[in-house]
Amino acid sequence: MTDLSGLLKKNPVFSFLSENDMDLMARQSTARPYGKNEKVILYGDVWPYLFIVGEGSIDAVKESSEGRSLMVTSFMAGDVFWGLAFFQENAPMPVTLEARQPSRLFLWSRETMEPILARNGRVGWELCRLMAGRMQRASVILEDLAFQPVAGRLARLLLDHFEMAGDAAISRHLTLDEMAARIGSTREMVCRALYSFSDKKMIEVTRTEFVLTDRDGLAKLVARG
Repeated sequence: MTDLSGLLKKNPVFSFLSENDMDLMARQSTARPYGKNEKVILYGDVWPYLFIVGEGSIDAVKESSEGRSLMVTSFMAGDVFWGLAFFQENAPMPVTLEARQPSRLFLWSRETMEPILARNGRVGWELCRLMAGRMQRASVILEDLAFQPVAGRLARLLLDHFEMAGDAAISRHLTLDEMAARIGSTREMVCRALYSFSDKKMIEVTRTEFVLTDRDGLAKLVARG
C-alpha cells in the first residue's frame, strides 16, 4: 500500500503544507486503482480534479481527427497533475489520460483543495512553478514537431532511453505504435527510420533490444533539426 503521507512530504509542491493541512489532505483523498490501458479521463471531458500518482504510470495522450496519437508526457509515482477544470470552471480536458500499467491515483476535487490552497500560499506558488515547467516542456515538444524531422525526433527518443538505462542496449518494450505516439508520427515512418539507423550502423536492432553503436551519429540527427 502506498504511503500517501510520505508522498506528500516528499513532493516539491505539497511539502510546504502545514502539518494539519497535510493530514487533512491525506484524509480527504480518494484512492482509485486503474488497470493497464484503462482511461482515467477522456479528451474534452470536464474533470475538476488534482491527483498524485501513487503507483504505476499515467500517459497524457493527444489524438488527431485522423486517428493519430501524440503521447505528450507521462506521470510516474509521486508526480502531480490536474484537469483544467480544477482551476478554470467547466474547462474541458486537452488530453486523454490513460494508465500505461496497473496504477493507483490519489485524487482531490477542486472543492476539497480550494480552502487548503488558500491557507497555504507557498503551495500555490509551487504549483505555479510546476505549471511553468510543464509549459516549457510543451514548448519543446511543439518546436520538435514543427521544425525537426521524424528521424531527429526518433533519434532523440532513443538517446533519452539509452541515457535513462545507463547502457548501450535497451529492451524493445515500446511498440512501433507507442514510439510513433511519443514523437507524433506513424508506425510506418518509425519503422522506416529504424531501418535507416540500422543500415547506417547507428543502432543494431535485434528481436529483443536496440543496441547503440554510433551515439554521435544519432546526436547529429537531433542537432540537425
